[in-house]
Amino acid sequence: MTEVILVAPTEGAWRVQRGADKPWLFESRAQAEWSARRLGEALAEGGVAAEIRILLGDDAPLAGRFVFARDGIASAA
Repeated sequence: MTEVILVAPTEGAWRVQRGADKPWLFESRAQAEWSARRLGEALAEGGVAAEIRILLGDDAPLAGRFVFARDGIASAA
């Protein structure tokens, strides 16, 4: 199963959310994306595939996507 990690803006901040976990909040999109990528890498190194989805708003289309395979290889899609 692939873990989905969302990166999206929220009321003056950027959130990183994995499933039903409490979201992490960051001041910038760059900080949020960096944190999401580290989480994706850690999951992949632990044998769990991860997909990061970057949104520019709650109703906005997908702005970017990174996939981390279980072997730790990342690809931008």
